[in-house]
Amino acid sequence: MIQLIKGDITQLKVDAIVNAANSSLLGGGGVDGAIHRAAGAHLLEECRTLNGCPTGKAKITKGYNLPAKYVIHTVGPVWQGGNNNEAELLANCYLNSLRLALKHNIRSIAFPNISTGAYGYPKDQAAEIAIRSVQNFISQNKLEIIFVIFDSENFHLYEQKLRL
Repeated sequence: MIQLIKGDITQLKVDAIVNAANSSLLGGGGVDGAIHRAAGAHLLEECRTLNGCPTGKAKITKGYNLPAKYVIHTVGPVWQGGNNNEAELLANCYLNSLRLALKHNIRSIAFPNISTGAYGYPKDQAAEIAIRSVQNFISQNKLEIIFVIFDSENFHLYEQKLRL
């Protein structure tokens, strides 16, 4: 089951939210900064013990002050024109987050749009990769997926693609 909502991922009461993190996992701008601020200082403390995360991979922490029980941190690719494995790395962000969710008995997971902010991934292409990756995964695994989109442009892209 896939849902689409426009809003703030830090407010969702789900088993896990996904953080579009940087490789240090120590906070940053955009959704990453918002999640760290909402979760509180304990999230940063736990993230310090994880020794970062490579692009396309995922790591999990507790949710602390968030309504979500867990935060799955994944590092999206920086857009470099599309010839540096960006599509595969972005798909891996979704797939590795979903695999980690299953491993931890997570049944509901909320994703932001990964890599489309400061990392510059073309929003239309990123939405296609996100939706295709999730749809393929949940065709074989029962999970509730929520795409949580903060801005109108991305929301409308996801809305159009999910209708296809």
